[in-house]
Amino acid sequence: MLLLSIIPSVVKYLSDHYQIKFFLTGSASFYLKNLFSESLAGRKFLFELHPFNFQEFLALKGNDLIVPKMPTQFLWQKFNSFYEEYLEFGGFPEVILKTNKQEKIKALQEVFSSYFQMEVKQLGDFKKDEKIRDMLLLLAERVGSKLDVQKLSQELGVARETVYQYLAFLEGTYFIHTIKPFSQSRDIEIRKTPKIYLCDCGLANQIAKLNRGSLFEQAIFQGLKPKGEINYYQRKSGAEVDFILNKKFAFEVKITPQQSDLNGLARVCHEIGIKDYKLISLNYSKLSKVMYGFEV
Repeated sequence: MLLLSIIPSVVKYLSDHYQIKFFLTGSASFYLKNLFSESLAGRKFLFELHPFNFQEFLALKGNDLIVPKMPTQFLWQKFNSFYEEYLEFGGFPEVILKTNKQEKIKALQEVFSSYFQMEVKQLGDFKKDEKIRDMLLLLAERVGSKLDVQKLSQELGVARETVYQYLAFLEGTYFIHTIKPFSQSRDIEIRKTPKIYLCDCGLANQIAKLNRGSLFEQAIFQGLKPKGEINYYQRKSGAEVDFILNKKFAFEVKITPQQSDLNGLARVCHEIGIKDYKLISLNYSKLSKVMYGFEV
């Protein structure tokens, strides 16, 4: 479902010349497990294809603009007008190619409907489809929040074990993603509560009508995800870092960052040994160590 398009000519060429078989789905691991009893060791390659990033979004729309480094206010205004569309409707190719708002909304609704009908109902084979649908809606509303399995269990009226089963399926089929806390200790990292994100900001926005801050954070997550391992960090005092990439780069996401945000980020990063850090802003800012959502 979540792999909405691969360039047809590329797929055809590889299929015709190299006898490569393509499984066009976000749940390749589930299909491989359920449809093939024999081992495919050494004879399969799995590729993760993510929703388009902003530069790919521009290219698909036929725009030859290249995202600049350290943009001026004039360039920020130029790129931000495109980024607002990306933020609202996301990076699925089929959605990007639609020419008006209503068509984009309809395409996103079809993405969700297709996923639920084809993957949840057919592949998941759950006894209570309405419960996992309800959980999809609840998770969309919790983008960027810590995953409270006990609360989900109570709200859905199902056992915790069932919630974990649903979560494993949704993550295995690429509908949701979880990120774990940053820690120098792997044991501590595994024990602590993960945070939840969806696969695409447009889909999340269509399902849950997120507030602007949560929507922006979701967009930044999906921009960072293809670049490596992502964690978050939060102290008991409440000080936090939204994203830590590959244990080396820290990012705090703000609609309009203030100097106090930068000072706080610098203190936390110093304490946890992260030397490279930046604020990621939606609005234009004159602060140092700021980058913009369309640069991610």
